[in-house]
Amino acid sequence: MKEIGKFSFGLGDRFGHQGHAQLKAIIEAGKKGVEITPVWNKSNREHNIIGTHPVDVRIEADTVTHNAGFRKPYFVDADHINLDTVDRFIACSDFFTVDVASYIGKLSPRAEIDKFIGSVIKYAGKIEIPGIDKGIKCSREHLVEIAEKFLFASKKAGEIYRKILDVKGPGTFITEVSMDEVAQPQTPVELFFILAMFARENIPLQTIAPKFSGRFNKGVDYSGDPLKFASEFEEDLLVIQHAVKEFGLPRNLKISIHSGSDKFSIYPHIGSLLKKYDKGVHLKTAGTTWLEEVIGLAEAGGEALEFVKTIYVKALEKTDELCTPYADVIDINTGLLPKSGIVAHWNSEKFASSLRHIPGNKDYNPNMRQLMHVAYKLAAERSVTWLRLLREHEEVVADCVFENIYKRHICRLFGID
Repeated sequence: MKEIGKFSFGLGDRFGHQGHAQLKAIIEAGKKGVEITPVWNKSNREHNIIGTHPVDVRIEADTVTHNAGFRKPYFVDADHINLDTVDRFIACSDFFTVDVASYIGKLSPRAEIDKFIGSVIKYAGKIEIPGIDKGIKCSREHLVEIAEKFLFASKKAGEIYRKILDVKGPGTFITEVSMDEVAQPQTPVELFFILAMFARENIPLQTIAPKFSGRFNKGVDYSGDPLKFASEFEEDLLVIQHAVKEFGLPRNLKISIHSGSDKFSIYPHIGSLLKKYDKGVHLKTAGTTWLEEVIGLAEAGGEALEFVKTIYVKALEKTDELCTPYADVIDINTGLLPKSGIVAHWNSEKFASSLRHIPGNKDYNPNMRQLMHVAYKLAAERSVTWLRLLREHEEVVADCVFENIYKRHICRLFGID
């Protein structure tokens, strides 16, 4: 049976040119004693916008690992798939992020709800979770509410899993379930019974992406109370550990943190809790590689700098169009976006430092960074020029990608000096 490593990173590469630099960061971490499994991921939406296909991600992953002589496990993730989109990913993927957010809150037939309640009614009252001193209280009425909210989503997850299983066969792929793109975090008691639901669907779940409080905006730091996040993360670790034993889920089941890139203020909490409980994590860093390409081209100067300036100016003109699909995961103060006339006079250093996420840097502008994060569509519309510039300035761009993944993410998360 395929198993994901204890630590794994989702490596988004929208234009398919930075796999070698991303892998270099993974290899460097291994030299420091931190083994991370690379998982290249790309969503159906990103494929449609850029004009690529799921097989392109497989080709990139296979090529860069072969060229580097990388003999450790790696995966290709069908990112945020559902029943409508999974088919095109099945043949070339071996990791599936099953997104059930759109199914949460839809009601299952009453007979199915009653059947589930009957299977878990023994937990009504107080559930003793080792490590959670206060315990978890759950009345029968609360159980019904949880089933009404989540059972339909779990059934859909099972349906999607079995669709993949019928084609690929058992033990040939990793299954993750994503529940993070919803309005409210799941409580510990909800997570406990959600895991019971997935177990009843016989899904060999290896990672799960719950919703945490605070905002996980794309490409910028966590917005919220880091101590509150730490408390939620610790409780979820303990609930998962207990649910694995109670429901017979895979022993290596771990938390996946979506939009986890650049969440520097919570990395110390994640790292310390993983050490405390000897647990793993899956961290998705998709999108920041595209930003590092922009930064690298800005640093290259000349035509490359002028091209990325043009992308920013067009993004300003199309802010609403670009931001609407990402409304739940970006938070831009448009009044703090630099005007096009000002940016026109910026040199390479000013443009790059405004985008590069260095906490405390006076030039860093998180609003500009978020807008550019969702502006990859504009580069895709001029893909011939964009890809040529990436090839011409491969070295400087690759250095930016490596430094971002390794120094700002891996080293921070795992405490590497």
